[in-house]
Amino acid sequence: MSPALLFCILIAYFALLLGVAWATSRNANNDSFFIGNKSSNWMLVAFGMVGTTLSGATFISVPGAVGIDAFGYGQVLIGYVFGYIAVVYLLLPLYYRLKLTSIYTYLDGRLGRRAYQSGAGFFILSRLFGATARLYLVVAVLQSIILDSLGVPFWLTTFVILGMILLYTYQGGVKTIVWTDTLQTTCMLGGLFACVWFMLGHLDLTVPQALRQMHERGLSRVFTFDADSPNFWLKQIVAGAFIVVTMTGMDQEMMQKTISVKTLGDSQKNLLSLTAVLVVVLSAFLFLGGLLYLYAPIAGVTATGDKIFAAVVMGHLPAAVQIIFLVALISALFPSADGAITALTSTFCIDILGIKRRDDLSEEGKQRLRRHVHLGFALLFLLMVLFFKWVDNPSMIGVILKLAGYTYGPLLGLFAFGMMTRRTLNDRLVPVVTIGAPILCALLEYNQHYLLGHYRLGLELLIVNGALVFLGLLAISRRATIKPAAVAA
Repeated sequence: MSPALLFCILIAYFALLLGVAWATSRNANNDSFFIGNKSSNWMLVAFGMVGTTLSGATFISVPGAVGIDAFGYGQVLIGYVFGYIAVVYLLLPLYYRLKLTSIYTYLDGRLGRRAYQSGAGFFILSRLFGATARLYLVVAVLQSIILDSLGVPFWLTTFVILGMILLYTYQGGVKTIVWTDTLQTTCMLGGLFACVWFMLGHLDLTVPQALRQMHERGLSRVFTFDADSPNFWLKQIVAGAFIVVTMTGMDQEMMQKTISVKTLGDSQKNLLSLTAVLVVVLSAFLFLGGLLYLYAPIAGVTATGDKIFAAVVMGHLPAAVQIIFLVALISALFPSADGAITALTSTFCIDILGIKRRDDLSEEGKQRLRRHVHLGFALLFLLMVLFFKWVDNPSMIGVILKLAGYTYGPLLGLFAFGMMTRRTLNDRLVPVVTIGAPILCALLEYNQHYLLGHYRLGLELLIVNGALVFLGLLAISRRATIKPAAVAA
């Protein structure tokens, strides 16, 4: 299929997004942008959050990783289920009881202003790195299959895509994203299952026959029983649970949509529904990865990792499947960036600039400030994507989870300390603890072959980081003489 036709499909898809944005952002204000006026439908939020949770990294990297680690990602998936249950019954009741717009406001009331700003700062860092890594991955695939042949440079592709995202999120924010994410999730999941169906047809296999062949080739192994391995099953399951607790329950982007639902009960139904759908969808991505690695030797495809999916579809499958793949890929791209830019804007405005406390600004002035911050984050995204282009790691899902261990660990420690103790902190020392813990983790990981023998750190680095922050906060704390107002129930 010609790159020009694929480019036209890209433009048509974006025009559809703009139409949805125009219809949903009329009469929008800052409350619409930040929390959707607390009137979002829980079913729409749950379905749309599937796309945000999965992103382009899942769409490309999870199938690609099957060739390296078989179905090992399934261990992390089991942990995800436990993590979502914890978020539903431990964190959501707290956020609704305190009527939060930014979840980091909890840290202000419970631990102090420095803890509050540290939490918001680490979220900004976490989401900035994670979202731009995901965005880079999908832009790189679009560049290779369409835009390189049209002579469009990578930086211009990224600039235009970020400009598109700005256009449809600039006014409506969360109010718009709830609807655009629903559209994008529909297209992404439709593309996933269509590709599975076509691959089964090309291989002339049923699902049980495909699973049997994957088993014979060692592609369907789930559990790793070597306790020294970074992929040891217990470490992966426990780490998976903590990844969800931090990257969903302590992440403003994910919670911003969840707490935009009117009632706690509906918000809990939202996340439980999301959990069930994710189990099915991520299992389908792993199955698709197995099919790709069954097909690749037959078709003479030598690509592996993040490149195998696009190589098989664009080089060997019919034009109809190529169109489906492109639309699904684009649909995976936008939710990983639009919600992130919106959430980062919200956190910076509310938690760093204190926009809700600024009596010196009119409502129009506050909206103007929010738009400037929104634009600033879009430009920062551009620089970060170009940085990942320079790094060019072959498996971005590993990079994203590695970064999460460093940047979400302080959030885990801060929230855990606030909810599990009733002690107060020496507020000015909090940044020392939250910055020092990731540095210690980096030193530990770099020297693990000396310090840990045959044992190798994996995703549990997130837990180690959070534990170091918790212990550091304990060291700078004292027993509270008066029960803090915002202690978790």
